[in-house]
Amino acid sequence: MKPTKADKTIDEIHEIRFEISDRFGGDVFAIAQDAARRQLESDRPLWRPKTTNKPLQPSGGSSVSPMDTSSPAAG
Repeated sequence: MKPTKADKTIDEIHEIRFEISDRFGGDVFAIAQDAARRQLESDRPLWRPKTTNKPLQPSGGSSVSPMDTSSPAAG
């Protein structure tokens, strides 16, 4: 099977991801710090939402009843 353009793009994404990971010894925190530093140095505008996401259900429970554990009706 001949590789598609999508396969080549995904392979390139993985290759770059591995290069970045190797550069920082696999330290995700260090990668995030470097990204934040580069973002600040770029002077590009940063989009910030006007509102925050709010949960649809309050935490600590829900109004949904538990699943019925009875056996199904014969039929």
